[in-house]
Amino acid sequence: MMKGLLSALVVLVAVSSSLGKPEKQTTPKAKRLPQTLSRGWGDELTWAQTYEEALFRSRSNNKPVIVIFHLEDCPHSLALKKAFAENNEIQKMADEDFIILNLVFETTDKHLSPDGQYVPRILFVDPSMTVRADITGRYSNRLYAYEPSDISLLVSNMKKAKRLLKTEL
Repeated sequence: MMKGLLSALVVLVAVSSSLGKPEKQTTPKAKRLPQTLSRGWGDELTWAQTYEEALFRSRSNNKPVIVIFHLEDCPHSLALKKAFAENNEIQKMADEDFIILNLVFETTDKHLSPDGQYVPRILFVDPSMTVRADITGRYSNRLYAYEPSDISLLVSNMKKAKRLLKTEL
């Protein structure tokens, strides 16, 4: 008799708990693309995950590093990201001649913010771990800032970083 009452109690609890559950929403969720290290700056490129990894790969492969500081919701960062990702020459050079890293947070290396912590900013670091403060953008108050209209200057600075690598190291 006790087993029968226990069984009835278990069935009663199971039925009542299933009746009390809220109805599942049937609206389809928007499909999200998987987040990659590129964060939209060039999905076909091989990106370093951390600054330390970028420096290690730079020394190992004798290639300069491009460090891109940006924010996901900054309109200036978004505009530069779009121009960077759509420029075939930049994508090709970044893939073949550089170790690339994009960061949405500041690093502990104060050399990577020589004139302040603003976004977007792009700095070059050579394999000797020297931040190339001499490779700048066109703005005197934000030396390492680039805008979509500055893509040709960025291409020129990438070529300069490659050329300095060959002549100085």
